[in-house]
Amino acid sequence: MSVLSTRGVSRVGQTGRVRPDPSEIAPIEPDTKDWTWALQRECPDCGFDAQRLDVEELPQLLRDHALAWGELLARPGVTERPAPDVWSPLEYACHVRDVHLLFDERVALMLHEVDPEFADWDQDATAVAEDYYHQDPATVALELVAAAGAVAGRYAAVTGDQRARRGRRSDGSEFTVESISRYHAHDMVHHAHDVGLDVAPEGASETGA
Repeated sequence: MSVLSTRGVSRVGQTGRVRPDPSEIAPIEPDTKDWTWALQRECPDCGFDAQRLDVEELPQLLRDHALAWGELLARPGVTERPAPDVWSPLEYACHVRDVHLLFDERVALMLHEVDPEFADWDQDATAVAEDYYHQDPATVALELVAAAGAVAGRYAAVTGDQRARRGRRSDGSEFTVESISRYHAHDMVHHAHDVGLDVAPEGASETGA
């Protein structure tokens, strides 16, 4: 989705991969859209409404979501792309794992620093550099559960006053801990929708008042 930020993302997913032949993998068109609008209105694609999310439920939703991805990654065919220029379920899972790591770091910065600016992260460059296409599904499933569990624990420990702590991206977009948790939730639900997983929180995916 939109440009996120982290430090040290290259740590993840280093086990048991074969470097690809560049000629066998079609390039994915970079996603340069700004998705912060999803904090103000329902997403027309995945149906998620961030404003309806009870943020106290997010830690459990993250854990449930990770388990659903684990079940998906155990199925046959997860390494296959539905189209040459669309990520496979495995590649999406790698991205979701890394997004959990990113948000964990970003929230930690907000909790421990005053109005930090997040370092930029290019998700598409990372997918190529980390060779999402050839990662091992079983390993990714374990890493995704661990990453989701870590950030879920981070959110669960946030106190009421800490929800208002702030941070910002280099493009000027500003977040509080509460708004970034809603943004994270949309990212989680949207990518589950991309691969056909039904893990949307009920209240946040309903329409109406």
